[in-house]
Amino acid sequence: MGSKGTIIVTGANGGLGSAIVQNILGTPDLASNYTGVYAVRKVATAAQLQAALSRAPSNHKHEAVDLDLGSVEDVRKVATDINAKVAKGELPKIRALILNAGYQDHTDIVISKDGFEMSWQVNFLSNLILALLLLQSMDEQEGRILVIGSWAHNIDDKRNDVMTAYKDPRYTTLYPGVDALAKGEWSRPEEDPTTNSGFRRYGASKLCVIMLEELANRIAKDPKLSNISLIDLDPGGMPTGIARRGGFLLSFVVMKLVLPTVANVSVWMSPNGMLRTARKSAADVIRACFELEAHRGEALHLDGSATGLEIAKEAKDEAKRKEVWEYGLKAAHIEEGDTVLVDWK
Repeated sequence: MGSKGTIIVTGANGGLGSAIVQNILGTPDLASNYTGVYAVRKVATAAQLQAALSRAPSNHKHEAVDLDLGSVEDVRKVATDINAKVAKGELPKIRALILNAGYQDHTDIVISKDGFEMSWQVNFLSNLILALLLLQSMDEQEGRILVIGSWAHNIDDKRNDVMTAYKDPRYTTLYPGVDALAKGEWSRPEEDPTTNSGFRRYGASKLCVIMLEELANRIAKDPKLSNISLIDLDPGGMPTGIARRGGFLLSFVVMKLVLPTVANVSVWMSPNGMLRTARKSAADVIRACFELEAHRGEALHLDGSATGLEIAKEAKDEAKRKEVWEYGLKAAHIEEGDTVLVDWK
């Protein structure tokens, strides 16, 4: 029996990413009927992914690929390679493009070789590139593009009240302008040496992710691509490696000792509460891609398994969305012929 489609998962070696892979492998229909393409920064050192794949069913077709999301050139190359394989019939059409990979700094700031703040580049720009370039290889009837959101994108979300990052009167918005975000000129460590500076930049990058509503709107008007759904899903706070740059207390004590137990209890009491397990959020991702009825015409905003997530007011601003879109196109060097989306300019 031929494969029903390809499932691409970025960040497949991380806490949520490896849990998504495990969910795929543990679901007979997905494992046996779909081809997996699992993207990580470096396959050779992707221990969690390798451990998961070592237990893969013998009939699960898959490949692991190196993908440096901090490099525009590398992201474009990987997308081009995947498109070539689909065109040759070496890979089936993409049924689910799960843009899971994430990056967060804390007290430091990293600028990529492309000149962009790393949270913005990894969390937003690389996702934009992959989505635009891989549209030509998507299943035009049932394809789903899923991006990982976060309540951190919405400065008015009450869940942010447990932290102090958004209480500083110097930062009353997460959108000081896309150029400032992209170049790392806002919420810098020298302005605020605490972990709050990095958290704000992370939240701002996720705001740009939610602004991919612009992509959903353009897909909806496309004569060939309008059946493709775009979904953003807030997975909640999870004990993963996203905080590995946050120092010993946060990265080890909180994330590895305290949060795993608390998250298990939290999910039992409130499945879509602030804290969740990676296993639960991975199941929500797979459900959104394969079980929910297709949501076309606009982006579907999910809070775990719950619908109706309230997005930030900036994400609803059409002018700001267009500004981020146009800036992203230039940063990604998108030119005529790079994407099959008709209305991309």
